[in-house]
Amino acid sequence: MASLGGAALQLHAAVAVLRTAAAAGKLSAGKAVHAHMLRASHFHVVLHNHLIAFYAKCGCLGLARRVFDAMPSRNPVSGNLLMSGYASSGRHGDALTLLRAAGFGLNEYVLSTAVSATAQVRSYDMGRQCHGYAVKSGLADHHYVCNALLHMYCQCARVEDAVKVFESVSGFDAFAFNSMINGFLDKGKFDGSVRVVRSMVGEVEQWDHVSYVAVLGHCASTKELLLGRQVHAQALKKRLELNVYVGSALVDMYGKCECASDAHSAFEVLPEKNVVSWTAVMTAYTQNELFEEALQLFLDLEMEGVRPNEFTYAVALNSCAGLAALKNGNALSASAVKTGHWSALSVCNALINMYAKSGSISDAWRVFLSMPWRDVVSWNSIIIGYAHHGLAREAMCVFHDMLSAEEAPSYVTFVGVLSACAQLGLVDEGLYYLNIMMKEMGIKPGREHYTCMVGLLCRAGRLDEAEQFILSSCIGTDVVAWKSLLGSCQVYKNYGLGHRVAEQILELKPNDVGTYVLLSNMYAKANRWDGVVKVRKLMREMGVRKEPGVSWIQVGSEVQVFTSDDKNHQWINQITIKLRELIDQIKVIGYAPNFAVVLHDVEDEQKEEHLMYHSEKMALAFGLIHSPEGATIRIMKNLRICDDCHVAIKLISLVTRRRIVVRDTVRFHCIEDGVCSCDDYW
Repeated sequence: MASLGGAALQLHAAVAVLRTAAAAGKLSAGKAVHAHMLRASHFHVVLHNHLIAFYAKCGCLGLARRVFDAMPSRNPVSGNLLMSGYASSGRHGDALTLLRAAGFGLNEYVLSTAVSATAQVRSYDMGRQCHGYAVKSGLADHHYVCNALLHMYCQCARVEDAVKVFESVSGFDAFAFNSMINGFLDKGKFDGSVRVVRSMVGEVEQWDHVSYVAVLGHCASTKELLLGRQVHAQALKKRLELNVYVGSALVDMYGKCECASDAHSAFEVLPEKNVVSWTAVMTAYTQNELFEEALQLFLDLEMEGVRPNEFTYAVALNSCAGLAALKNGNALSASAVKTGHWSALSVCNALINMYAKSGSISDAWRVFLSMPWRDVVSWNSIIIGYAHHGLAREAMCVFHDMLSAEEAPSYVTFVGVLSACAQLGLVDEGLYYLNIMMKEMGIKPGREHYTCMVGLLCRAGRLDEAEQFILSSCIGTDVVAWKSLLGSCQVYKNYGLGHRVAEQILELKPNDVGTYVLLSNMYAKANRWDGVVKVRKLMREMGVRKEPGVSWIQVGSEVQVFTSDDKNHQWINQITIKLRELIDQIKVIGYAPNFAVVLHDVEDEQKEEHLMYHSEKMALAFGLIHSPEGATIRIMKNLRICDDCHVAIKLISLVTRRRIVVRDTVRFHCIEDGVCSCDDYW
């Protein structure tokens, strides 16, 4: 009995030493115990299991495996400890390899560890095998195993299988609900996540911070602001709004629900702000088109000593895209190179978007070619970029390259493709893509595709067909489609149809300023000044005011803003001199002011004066004065470029030998040597 008691004391002492050494990370102390065990030639499975746990916690998985392999017999704990060690070190493949060659029994803990490893490596087949074993061995209803199975199926994008597990077992905890919510959200199945959230509210009393993050993610995806505020109120009661993960989820939710100020408030209360929370609030501003504020936050982040990651750079670059701020985008690109983030997929995609929307499609193409790998977003960005720049043939070539690269087109891809078809007037090809190719690829056409088809029919001059297409498809109440047709009625001088279309739009959207303006333009072009007066009277009665034309241009680090007919700009004297000089030069080569775009019944001399001070002409004059010889001039405008300015800028590009890029609400106008990329249609 004494010898047995002595052995028990020695075992207890050895286990205590191994636990203490593991906690302190003292490898030498644990190795001393191991050496003593080898000298004593005494095997005890519990002691060897503690030795495996010790080496695993110290990161010496090779030594842990040697102990495991040398054991003459093992129990489930032996395997679970080594598998857990592999999993903790991210070596999930090794954990599964160990399972395949298992010389130990499988209990619920080993099985849940194994299933978790299959989730990490997205091995659906291996996960199914583990599930089958769990059913056969009677472990399928165990709490740990069920949670692991749910997580595995959701990670492997098999949410239908996860639902079967979820519905077959009662009494799930918050972890299971979190997995199900995230699984549905990842698949875009919001109806499913709604059901789980409702069940979770009724069945789970104790939510962890992951639960709040999951439910707030649901609210963000479905834009359920009321539920989001209720969850926020619950988080406030538990002081969880101070948790960086919950706080970042609140910022994301408010941003996607178009409440940028609330997103900023949720960000401000965080006691510790990491790069995730900074990126979340920047994203919230960008999603709500507060681009300047988002870029200011990027500067604040750097001032606080927080290092931006690839997602931070991507958000900042997308903000530059929204402002067409090419110089800022170039500076961010250089910063991303210095910090080693330039080659990240999200950064490259954002760079393509930034360059394309800033009027430098050649730089967008350069980035695209330099990417080590591309995803569908990369292809879509360059295709749509080319289409918006009027380079429809290039867009179609890239689309065919995409098919050759076996990258499956998405919903967005075909928006770009149909836009390109519209520019080239390829009606038959557009109908083929819409009715045949999209169907073959399992993509259901949506409002954007149908609107592109309206534009395509309009571009081909088939206005009556375009009207019938709108009425016969699902976009009969879509104002954008009708406005596309209305614009084409003006181009083709089909004022009868134009008046009918305008009435249709005003029925759907009585306060649409653009429609009143286009209708007024049509009356003016027909010299129907009584019609212009009638439209203006109607606008006054409806309380509708025409938005003034505003253009802006970045020269150096400053952005200059110009409003039409603004004679108070600080550079107005120099701009006036330059404009008169330019107008005189282009009159020599055929420019004649287009008085039809002046919606005032005044003398021609006054009309010419009014045309000269359109905002885009003023911005162009400023750019010519303050930019180096030969530099490309890039202008942004809040409305469509008018017909007169379009002709004038084409001729100015000819006499100044400058490339001029104007981005208006419809598209880019890339003008060089007197030729515009829009072929004068837009």
